[in-house]
Amino acid sequence: MTRTKDQAAAVLPTLLKALRLPSINRNWKRLTDTADRDGWPAANLLASLLEIEMADRSSRRIQRHRDQSGLPAGKTFATFDFDAAPGIRKPHLLSLAAGDDWIENGGNLLLFGQSGTGKTHAVAAIGHALIDTGRRVLFCSTTDMVQKLQSARRDLSLPAMLDKLDKFDLIVLDDLSYVRKDQVETSALFELIAHRYERHSLAITAN
Repeated sequence: MTRTKDQAAAVLPTLLKALRLPSINRNWKRLTDTADRDGWPAANLLASLLEIEMADRSSRRIQRHRDQSGLPAGKTFATFDFDAAPGIRKPHLLSLAAGDDWIENGGNLLLFGQSGTGKTHAVAAIGHALIDTGRRVLFCSTTDMVQKLQSARRDLSLPAMLDKLDKFDLIVLDDLSYVRKDQVETSALFELIAHRYERHSLAITAN
């Protein structure tokens, strides 16, 4: 269909909104003006618009995953004081943050140390970095997770809950020491560990 430039400009916002392409909708006027001025081939213009849409979608997806993760907002590598935590090796933490083999292979991470030694901050920083690479992370206290597992077991929905948690590449269980050592709680936690074994990763902090 042949349209004048003004006719196309009038219909484009409606079409882009219907197709759910908000980033292209915000940028098409600026880029088409540049393309007209500089004589871009049509394919160049189309590729540039799609690259903007893809980049913005990726950014929104990462932010959505971060909001859903439960990770403490301020606990990143940018705010971690490595000098105050001499027992933590920075290169090793950064390697874990890259994900790579240990996440792909369903490896697990255990962080032990006294209160105030930076365990929670370190594992949260790893979680934030993994989200930046496109991974899904869930952060919660071990106590909260155990309570949810027990509730699901009472409702006969534990298998469904465990399957739902499979969408997370890494689950962080903070403060294992606060879980009571009775059989009911430990068995609920074991169900989660056994379900994820060598399939999806867990990170656990404890004193």
